[in-house]
Parts: sequence; C-alpha cells; structure tokens
Amino acid sequence: MRLRLATWNIHRCIGRDGVMSPERCAAVLNEIDADVVALQEVESRPGHALDVLAYLAGETGGRAVPGVTMVREDAHYGNALLTRLPPCEVRHHDLSVPGREPRAALDVDLKSDGCRIQLVATHLGLRPWERRDQVRRLLNLFELEDRDLVVLAGDFNEWFLWGRPLRMLHKLFPNTPHRRCWPTRLPLLALDRIWVYPRRRLHRLAAHQTELARIASDHLPLTAEIALNRASR
Repeated sequence: MRLRLATWNIHRCIGRDGVMSPERCAAVLNEIDADVVALQEVESRPGHALDVLAYLAGETGGRAVPGVTMVREDAHYGNALLTRLPPCEVRHHDLSVPGREPRAALDVDLKSDGCRIQLVATHLGLRPWERRDQVRRLLNLFELEDRDLVVLAGDFNEWFLWGRPLRMLHKLFPNTPHRRCWPTRLPLLALDRIWVYPRRRLHRLAAHQTELARIASDHLPLTAEIALNRASR
C-alpha cells in the first residue's frame, strides 16, 4: 500500500494572474488526489463565507487541521493539513524568531494500514540565520524509534542547495531528491520539499505541472508516493 502526499504553498489562493480563487486551488487539489496535503499561506475567515480552509476541505473530502501562525482582526493565516487519514494526535510548535514573521510547525500522528506515521509540516522564514535556527528546532521533534514512517514537508524557502539548513536535514534524511517548484512560470528553485525516513519508502517525487497548477499559485504543488508497511515492532 502507498500513501500519496503533497505539499503546496497556495499563496492565499492568489494565482499568477492576480486573481484570488479558492475554487481553482480546490480543482488542483482534486487533480492531485492526495491522501494528505500540507498547505502553506492559508488565509481563512472562520465563521464567514470566505473560510478558505473549510471550503478546500469540503471540496476535496479531506479533514482540515489548522496550523495558524498569525491571527488578524478579520482572518487567520498560516499552515494547514488536509487529510483523509484521521489524526491520532496533533501538536503545534512555535518556530518564530524575534523580529520576524511568526512561523510554526504542525506535528501530526497518523495511522494507515498499521503504519505509525509522524508528519511535520512547516513554512520556514526568509532569512538564512532564521532558517538555521528553525531547522535546529525541527530536528528535535522527530521520534524515529517510535514511528514506522517520518515525513517532513513544506516550504523551506531555502534556495542555497548547499546551505547549512539543507545540510542539517540531509543528515537525518539522507539522499533525498528535490524538484523545482518555484516560480510556476519557469520553475528554478526547489523551495518546497518532502523528506522521508526511512528513505527507501520514498518511491516517487514530482512537481505537479498541469495548466491549472501553473496559474493557481506562484508555487507548483510537490507530490510524493510513499510506501506503507505494517508495523512490525
């Protein structure tokens, strides 16, 4: 059995044409048809007609798990998960650095086909020193001995292929490939990443490059096919 997982920075559902369209983002998510999706830059207005996260969950048949990083007067903003696998436990970790935009990680336990999964979804900061600090904190979250599968996914904002944040992550997730997803017009940078432990479980990694995906956001979705084995411990 395999898990289909995706990560996507939806850019507040504002497309390359400047139009805000949750409907277009929902259509892309249905193209992907993933079991679990990590979303970044989700802006929702709970209780109002324009509750983007609730709308996307309803249109795709997934359960919404919010990971709010900023609460404004009229909206919530941050990370989220859409999952068809019921979460066993949800943890929220603050990765904020003083003086910078608030950042956080969603740390969720899932189970499928007897496989115990830890999924951490995040969106890191724009400054190199900020990302180094955030990656150090992320590395302390993983419970490799107590899980059959560990996945880290999100927008890492790291364009230096040999930068220290990526080097630190490669030590825990060795030989992980990358795909260019940004910008959608001509993808040059692998800002969006999916890391899997054990590495042998990652069977396929690809940017979702349909006509609709290229206009729905400034990032292409990144998808992965991950093998699930029954827990044997």
